[in-house]
Formats: sequence, C-alpha cells, structure tokens
Amino acid sequence: MRSRLRASSVAVNGLALLAVGFFLFPVYWMVVTAFKPSGDILLSIPKFIPSPFTLEHFSDAFNKNHFWDNARSSVIVTCSVVILAVAVAFFAATAVARFRFRGRRTFLVLLLLVQMVPFEAMLIPIFIELDRIGLVYKLIGVILAYLAFALPFTIWVLRGFVAAVPVDLEEAALTDGCTRPQAFMRILFPLIAPGLVATSIFAFIQAWNEYIFANVLLTNENTTLPVWLASFVSAGSQIDWGGIMAGSTMFALPVMIFFIFVQRRITAGMTVGGVKG
Repeated sequence: MRSRLRASSVAVNGLALLAVGFFLFPVYWMVVTAFKPSGDILLSIPKFIPSPFTLEHFSDAFNKNHFWDNARSSVIVTCSVVILAVAVAFFAATAVARFRFRGRRTFLVLLLLVQMVPFEAMLIPIFIELDRIGLVYKLIGVILAYLAFALPFTIWVLRGFVAAVPVDLEEAALTDGCTRPQAFMRILFPLIAPGLVATSIFAFIQAWNEYIFANVLLTNENTTLPVWLASFVSAGSQIDWGGIMAGSTMFALPVMIFFIFVQRRITAGMTVGGVKG
C-alpha cells in the first residue's frame, strides 16, 4: 500500500515538474536570448547558455526612440487605473453587499454581462465617445477606457469579500461609539485587504499589458510600453530578436517583482473571496 502511495506521489510530482518546466521555459528562453550576441540568436543548433554574455540589446532598448516617455506613460496609466479601480470598486462592492436596493440584482447581472463582452469589440464605440469629448491621444482617455473594463471584475470579486465579513462586527463597532465611516474604515477595510490586493493585481496586469487600445488611442510620444515593444518589428517584417527579448525582459520585470511581494496575499485573497459571493 505504501509503495503504491509513494509511486503515485512520485508520478504526481513528476507531472508537476514537467508542467512547471513547460511554462517556465519560454521565460527562460526570453531572458537567455536577451543576453546572447546577435550572431548566436538564430543558430541552427541553439545555445541554451549564452557565451559570451552581452548587454548590447539592453543598451539598444534603453536608447530606442521614446523608451523613457513610453515607460513614464505606462507607469502613469497603470497606477491611475489600479488606484481608481480599487477605490471605486471598494465603495461599489460595499454598497452591493451591504444594502438592499431596487435594481441590485440587475446591476450584478450587468457586471457579469459586461465581462463577457470582448475587449476589442468596444474599441470603435469607445474611440468615438472619447473623440467627442476631446480625450483621444491623451492618457486620461486610455485610463478611462481601461477603468471601464477593470471595474466589473473588481466590483464582483470585492463583493464576495465584503459579504464574507459578518455585519455583526460593524454593528458592534457602532455600539461601542464608532461612527459609520469609522466602523467602515477600522473594521471592514482591514478585513478585506487581501481582496483589495487580489483585485489590484488584476487591474495592474490588465493596464500594464494592454496593447490594442494604447496603439489606437495614443501617439508614439505618449503611448505605453506594449506599443513600444512592437516597434522592434520593422515594416519589412525584419525583427530585432535581441532587442525585443531585452525589451520584453525589462517589461516583465516590474510585474514579476510586484507579484513576488504580494503573492501570499493573492493566494489568501482568492481563497477567502471564493467562500461567499
């Protein structure tokens, strides 16, 4: 019996290692290619360990046109979307979870329906509306567009966290002399912190990685890094593989660092958020 359990455990662990290797290999290859000399990138027999190492591609990426302007735009757009999405979703989720009002169920159904709409299908309507109010080719227009797609998911997820917190805790705080805003901030806010982290990660990744809207709604000078990465592919389909791999490595680094710092809260947040919706 024990031998069977050990064999099954070894098999499961082996499959898990294969799955991990399968998903990590593209990341490894991206980083390795970024450090390879240009002549070693397209060899018929690939080198899995670059020799010699070179920083030429990173230097080219840093010095490429509009890199620092586009990096600044990405930071501004991403931080704005995360802060606004989490703040608005926090109050909206609290209202939906704590209060009973007419149209509440319809509102929740609409949140689900909006998430089913393909992001690209709304490009033309959003472009027309932003053009009417003069926000095309401005960062605020892209921020509003991203916010429109981040809010439904963040509200829906945070609603589960708020609903999982017993109302008795807030009522006890009110009985002890806290005002409604004090009970809201001192009791509810700390308890749903894992949910705020989990939803902020979703908003961060969506705003940081989005390409199509940034490519259409912004110009070269104030566009974001995903559009900047596409500039490594020239009009004649000539691809600077070293540059694009170095740029992709730099582009992925902030997300990886942020995820490492908050991964525990993400796991806890997703677990708690799925208990009660």
